[in-house]
Amino acid sequence: DEYQWRGPFYFIQGADPQFGLMKAWAVGDTNNGDDEWGEEIKLAEQAVQAINKLNPKPKFFVLCGDLIHGMPGTQWRKDQEQDLKNVLRNTDQDIPLVFVSGNHDIGNSPTRETIDDYCKNWGDDYFSFWVGGVFFLVLNSQLYFDASKCPALKQAQDVWLNEQLAVAEKQKCKHIIVFQHIPLFLRKPDEDHDYFNLENSVRQEIMEKFHKSGIFANF
Repeated sequence: DEYQWRGPFYFIQGADPQFGLMKAWAVGDTNNGDDEWGEEIKLAEQAVQAINKLNPKPKFFVLCGDLIHGMPGTQWRKDQEQDLKNVLRNTDQDIPLVFVSGNHDIGNSPTRETIDDYCKNWGDDYFSFWVGGVFFLVLNSQLYFDASKCPALKQAQDVWLNEQLAVAEKQKCKHIIVFQHIPLFLRKPDEDHDYFNLENSVRQEIMEKFHKSGIFANF
C-alpha cells in the first residue's frame, strides 16, 4: 500500500540527542566528562511531548545518529542508552521511531562488534522503507568514513544500496530520501574534507550514484 503516493505528509527529524555531551563539553573533556545527562533527558522529554501534540500526526520520527555520547566501551554508555530508551518509550505509539547510527553509537572506526551491539539495541544500521509513495533509505555513514576495521560490512552495504536503488527504479519511484549521520557535504559539493563531512572521492562516488537514481533529498 505504501508504494503509492496518497498526498502530502510530513515526518519529524531530530539528531544528536547525545546523552552526556553537555556536561562533557562544559568541563572541556569530551572523552571522560559525560557522567551527567539530566539536561539532555529534559530536552528529549520536551521533544517527545511536542511531537505527541502534533495534529495531524507525523508519519514517523527519525533520529539521525549520536543517540548517546559515550563511545563504544566507555563507562556510562549503557546507562545513557537506557535513559534515552525510557524517554522515547513515551512517544505516541502511532508514530514509528526510525534510528540512524552515528559515530558515537558505533565508533569513529566501527568494528563488526560495535555495529552488532548497535543493532541489538536500536535495530539495523542500514535499511529502507516506503511511506506514502516515498522511498526512504537509512545508511550507516561511518562505513563511508572509515571502514578499515570492517571492510566486508562496507561492501555489503554497497551491494545492498545498489539493489535498493534498482528496486526504486523498478517501482518508478518519484521521490527518494536518504538519511545518514555524516553529511556528504556541509555547504558545497566540492568543499574540502574534514571531520564533519565525507572524504571527497567517497562523496563524489555516492553523489553520482544518487544523482543517477534521482535521489530527492539527503538528510
